[in-house]
Amino acid sequence: MLSLVRSITFFLWMALTVVPWGIGSLLMSIFVRGDPLYWYTMGWLRLAVWGARVICGVRHRVQGMDHLPAPDALTPVILVPKHQSTWETFAFPTIMSHPLAYVFKKELLMVPFFGWAMGRLDMIHIDRSKRAEAWSKVAEQGRRLMYRGVWVIMFPEGTRTPRGSQGTYKAGASRLAVVTGAYLVPIAVTSARCWPRKSFLLRPGVIDVSIGQPIASAGRDPEELMREVEAWIEAEMRRLDPEAYRT
Repeated sequence: MLSLVRSITFFLWMALTVVPWGIGSLLMSIFVRGDPLYWYTMGWLRLAVWGARVICGVRHRVQGMDHLPAPDALTPVILVPKHQSTWETFAFPTIMSHPLAYVFKKELLMVPFFGWAMGRLDMIHIDRSKRAEAWSKVAEQGRRLMYRGVWVIMFPEGTRTPRGSQGTYKAGASRLAVVTGAYLVPIAVTSARCWPRKSFLLRPGVIDVSIGQPIASAGRDPEELMREVEAWIEAEMRRLDPEAYRT
């Protein structure tokens, strides 16, 4: 019962804070673009992660930050995380030193305030019904953004997976890495431990985020490259959350 009350309070917190913050981002975007607008907008995600911790007891710990390129480096990077929850979509921009560009379906742009603000940022929104056109857009914009020092983030499983399960790892991120020469950084995250997919109930606990060594893409086959990413993430998930994989 307490978790239910906390979860309702948390979602009310997000609803109350996203409206003024979203309006602020829209107004700011009239005069300022680029990194200042990005970091201002990501401030709401910090509020959301903070709210999950303070209201619902959802804490997190990160290991492997030293594997990432230096904050001032222009090394092209594509983050490829495990996807179990909404939590990591909120948390990664608050953890990483570089601005992130998500690859996401354009329907999210219709979400009031949150989606509107996202639409003013330099990210990659695609129409999944037009696959060839979508891939061309990802390749073109991904190359341009990484040249500026922005890191691209793509969830290789495509959608959130239940705790203790494994989705199909698609090679979109590895294809982009091969054509741009970017490094792939695999990330394991146990977010479903506290905030399962398709659930409005948050449970107190600790989410582990483990960042792997960057994997060079030069001269690699995209499918083989993604299999390496998959092998590392799934092995690391079983190390971080063995209870979920006992069966």
